[in-house]
Amino acid sequence: MVGVWCGWHIVAYMIGSTILGMGLHPMSGHILSEHYVMFDERINLLENINKKDVQRDEYSKLIPETYSYYGPLNLIMYNVGYHVEHHDFPSIPCSLLPKVREIAPEYYNSLPYHSSWTYVVWKFLIDPKLGPFSRVKRPHRFGKQDEKTIDYINEINSEIK
Repeated sequence: MVGVWCGWHIVAYMIGSTILGMGLHPMSGHILSEHYVMFDERINLLENINKKDVQRDEYSKLIPETYSYYGPLNLIMYNVGYHVEHHDFPSIPCSLLPKVREIAPEYYNSLPYHSSWTYVVWKFLIDPKLGPFSRVKRPHRFGKQDEKTIDYINEINSEIK
């Protein structure tokens, strides 16, 4: 419909923008860097946890659900790379997120982070251990957990201890 009303050059522009904005463009790495587990020691742990289909056990505390990017592109991307800080303090303006890390280094300096979105995209495409399921899963929260689910969680927790 857009092509008929506005012209097919607009459709081509929209498709091209999508490919460049969310495809192989280096800045699209922010989506991968924020939500995908890419650090080797955590990938192996993630595989074991996700097989159990339960995330709130002792092991999952070792795997952050989001990661930050500390690099020069934050200057032109409104500090979107300070993703952990943003989730910890969502009301803080993007211009002050670097200050959060500066004020509380004991909380942020020990966390894994990315320093290149281009490398994140490259690693996601090349590394066979990475893929669409390289994420931390959460249990559903649509209502009360039934007794079977609670028993299952308790069983896993007892195996861990």
